[in-house]
Amino acid sequence: MKTKLKPGRILFLVIDVILLLIVCYICVIPIWHMVMASLSNPTALNTHKGLVYWPLEHLDINAYKVILRYRRLWRAYKNTIFYIVSTCLLTGVLTTVAGYVFSRKRFFYRNRFMMFIAFTMLFNGGMIPTYMTIRALGMVDTPFAMVIPGALTVFNIIIMRTAMEGIPTELEEAAHIDGASDLLVLVRVILPLCKATFAVIMLFTAVAKWNDYFSALLYIPTKSEYYPLQMILREILITSTADMEEAASSLQNNANLYKKSIEYASIVVSTLPILCIYPFVQKYFVTGMTVGAVKS
Repeated sequence: MKTKLKPGRILFLVIDVILLLIVCYICVIPIWHMVMASLSNPTALNTHKGLVYWPLEHLDINAYKVILRYRRLWRAYKNTIFYIVSTCLLTGVLTTVAGYVFSRKRFFYRNRFMMFIAFTMLFNGGMIPTYMTIRALGMVDTPFAMVIPGALTVFNIIIMRTAMEGIPTELEEAAHIDGASDLLVLVRVILPLCKATFAVIMLFTAVAKWNDYFSALLYIPTKSEYYPLQMILREILITSTADMEEAASSLQNNANLYKKSIEYASIVVSTLPILCIYPFVQKYFVTGMTVGAVKS
């Protein structure tokens, strides 16, 4: 039986759809503009003002040819992938163990310990003391400076702890009766039930590390061979290096003409991988963030 919608309900749906379309346009148009601008004729692009909805004049892929010949870009890709994989592994292990410990009621003074570490979310030493600590540990100008600091955050611990608190304690007690240790209970019982939350934490960590250039700017000032992708992107957008000029040598006298196209192409190349990965983990996003949000 079909129910007739009231005029007020129809008006609400129309306004809702219009607002969602506007939000979608605002979110999608910057990416679309970059892709279309990178494929546009450089002469037309340099004189064009406003957004680019279609390739200007004709399709031109010379900017991508220059970017793909840029050797430092591929080295930065390898460094970034290494940083992401290493940080995700370290974050996954530390966050899972910390969340499990703080979620168990038999852990004495767990709430007091949790308040103590949560205090650091509001007040911390700041950038200079952090740099001095990393320098004292001998991690400046090493890849460890991109992996170890920030691998364990209070925010991730709270998310994992909340998810694990929502798991019935009867499951853990049954596993202990069968002779399982705490580590086995964590790996075989608790963690599989928190895979959505775990996936969200890995997504947050991977995206944050993919976009991180400030850490490299602070902690790897002289070792350019350890630069992540975003640092190379920063160099392309701000400065012109000898390697980039060599990569653009095939353009002969048109290198300056393609400067804007190369900038757009470099942004697209650095953004595309994370955009391709996100849809595969997006289904875990809402589930992981809402676990433990509603208490019965």
